[in-house]
Amino acid sequence: MSIIQNKKAFHDFFIEDKYEAGLMLEGWEVKAIRAGRVQVKEAYVVVKDGELWLIGSHISPLQNASTHIHPDPTRSRKLLLHAHEIDKIIGKVQRAGYTLMPLDMHYKGGRVKLEIGLAKGKKQHDKRATERDRDAKREAAQAMKKERR
Repeated sequence: MSIIQNKKAFHDFFIEDKYEAGLMLEGWEVKAIRAGRVQVKEAYVVVKDGELWLIGSHISPLQNASTHIHPDPTRSRKLLLHAHEIDKIIGKVQRAGYTLMPLDMHYKGGRVKLEIGLAKGKKQHDKRATERDRDAKREAAQAMKKERR
């Protein structure tokens, strides 16, 4: 079940490969995510000391959160993957010039997971071509719908 999707990532980047990562979260963050108070539109993933970190995601704390915790909505959160996956991703990012983007936050087995993608940036003409193709498909679908009537 998807919690939130990063549609901007698909608009601005070509997504080459996808990985599913776990997130190291605090209790108040899990409660806020379950309430739908998360945003990954401006987020990105970086490599620090052989680990992957989610930077720039915003998880708004709930009003009824505990009084002894001082939540930081934009803190960096560590991503959990297998060591061979991390090595493969780091190699592609460093050698091939890929960017890591968060694509989708979802539940899997009661846990919050983040789908990250290896992405290459789109140029402006690529974005226009993608939009043109999407419009053509939409018009074709509408024409087929009219023919059935």
